[in-house]
Amino acid sequence: MTNASTIELPSLPQSEVDRLDARFPARSVQVRGGVVSVRECGAGPALVCLHGIGSGAASWLDMALLLESDARLIAWDAPGYGASTPLTPDAPKAADYAERLLGLLDAMEIESCVLVGHSLGALTAASAARPGSPLAARIRRLVLISPAAGYGTRPEASQRVRTERLDTLDKLGVAGMAARRSGRLVSENASELARQWVRWNMARLNDRGYRQAVELLCGADLLADLPPAMPVRVACGELDVVTTPAACEEVARKCGVALELLPRAGHASYVERPSVVAPLLREALAA
Repeated sequence: MTNASTIELPSLPQSEVDRLDARFPARSVQVRGGVVSVRECGAGPALVCLHGIGSGAASWLDMALLLESDARLIAWDAPGYGASTPLTPDAPKAADYAERLLGLLDAMEIESCVLVGHSLGALTAASAARPGSPLAARIRRLVLISPAAGYGTRPEASQRVRTERLDTLDKLGVAGMAARRSGRLVSENASELARQWVRWNMARLNDRGYRQAVELLCGADLLADLPPAMPVRVACGELDVVTTPAACEEVARKCGVALELLPRAGHASYVERPSVVAPLLREALAA
């Protein structure tokens, strides 16, 4: 068995760390129940971005810089990620994450936004955007990118995924898990820098936040919250092997829209090919 303590934390070129700190710095926003760590860049209509299970707010850096003249891009570290306070339940629901998101929008006085959910972030986004949600009136448009559907309706798969992910965490630690799993998040076309970013983000996960996110993934049912109460676009990297185009097609069908394929991109499309994802978000902002 690999000793987690012997695995070095993946690093980024110092120039990238400096660029992140200078252009997309983190700050903590006080909300009910604790704080939410956010990164913010640009001016214009609010574009609120929710990352996936193995990532964090920093992953939206290149997207924020590409869109800084079009939008005020706000990326959160989900509860239990970065400096964000974890949720109270050990097995939180999508609605619990959506409630924390509501607290963040209240604290930042955001009355209208385009909401983007990537992978696991789509579960929170869909819960926030469902008909009857207290957040729905504030969301002008919803964008789901490579949405995770959750395993809540598939008990055997849910137990398998929970066991596999938590066993990997227990045996390898966060750094070892990043080394093992991060490669699946990008396609063979990805640059070495994009691979470094994906590994670096994953290696900075917090144990409790990740365990709670695994419970969300295993207990949630994305389709139950769809279609949303506002216009929606659903996109997926054409080379995504995590939430495949076939799986995302089912989400798009439930929303009554066509799936939009992002060429030559894997699961972490906005990290791997931000220039391909940026036009989609510009259109969502302008619509």
